[in-house]
Amino acid sequence: MDSKDFAKSFLAGLFFILGIGLIAAFIITLGKDKGLAQEKFQIQVVFKEIGGLTEGAPVRLSGVNVGTVGNIDFLEQPLQGRNVIVTVNILQRFRKQFDNGIHFKIITDGVLGEKLIVINIVENKPPTDITKPLIGEDPLEVGDLAETFSSSAEAFTLAAEEISQADLQGVTQGLTEASQSLVGTSEGLNQVLEELYDITRKSKRIFDRIEQKVIDGELFKVF
Repeated sequence: MDSKDFAKSFLAGLFFILGIGLIAAFIITLGKDKGLAQEKFQIQVVFKEIGGLTEGAPVRLSGVNVGTVGNIDFLEQPLQGRNVIVTVNILQRFRKQFDNGIHFKIITDGVLGEKLIVINIVENKPPTDITKPLIGEDPLEVGDLAETFSSSAEAFTLAAEEISQADLQGVTQGLTEASQSLVGTSEGLNQVLEELYDITRKSKRIFDRIEQKVIDGELFKVF
């Protein structure tokens, strides 16, 4: 083997070793970021339905990725009406956070609708026994949202109609009472005017008679 062939073989071997090293470093770094090389503990959570949650989906606590979804399966016997059991793998270094009351919920993240599990700390609640399957909260789907909004819209429309009808009845009743009051006032004024006219007429007749007596000289005849 001449020097040129040896140099080519040496460079090929060197690039091969470097490539293997880069791949190994990438796998180690990726495994470290995903917690693949860290100790974990498992928690089982049961749901009625999971809305497309997949294995490997992130599990978050207070916005921090603390684990992943490890396994999804069906229960042979439903637990409180739920028959889907999800096993989550939680990094051991976050174990202390689970000494509180906790609640699991499936949510939709991002515009692509990725499903993940979030864990909420429940204050003023005894520590949750994570050695037993926990009851999780099912995801809220778009259909559920549409149904909720539809029900809310119907209730709002009904309430608006009732308020409108009540206001209309109130306005009508107010106008009726005002009209009746005006009629009563008008009748009272007419009666007063008629009485004043009658008094004026009678007074005029009396003054006419007095005037006539004065003219005839009979008013003081007795004197």
